[in-house]
Amino acid sequence: MSFWNNVSPTDAAKDFAQLWKDNPYRWRTLAVAMAMTAGLIIMVIPKTERAPPAKWNVTYITTFAPGRTRAEIMASNIRQQKLEDELAAQEKERENLRKQFYEELGRATFVDVDAMKKRMAEQEAEQKKADAEHLAPIEEVQGPAGK
Repeated sequence: MSFWNNVSPTDAAKDFAQLWKDNPYRWRTLAVAMAMTAGLIIMVIPKTERAPPAKWNVTYITTFAPGRTRAEIMASNIRQQKLEDELAAQEKERENLRKQFYEELGRATFVDVDAMKKRMAEQEAEQKKADAEHLAPIEEVQGPAGK
């Protein structure tokens, strides 16, 4: 016969339950056993070490020549401003063409365009007045803008 023929999990559980009931120091024994187990686990688990982060490799992207003079910078700024002014003028022209188109469309569909323009102008004036009233207390405290 083998050793394993005499081993039974149910018999083991019954034996443990009997010993647990008969031992007057069972809770103290359990506490010591848990403390020793926790101590061993704490000693065996290594301390976590974190490596310092790798240094960044920064790549600068330059769009201008690095040795530009002040005069070159100013000339570049003037050219850019002229280009922006030209684009703004083109956009303004497109906006005016759109307005004319919608006015013609409105007149073709029998809409009172002049009354709509008048109403829009009144609404803009009311909005400017409301904005001015809203900003007045701030200007009293801070003074006029730009001073």
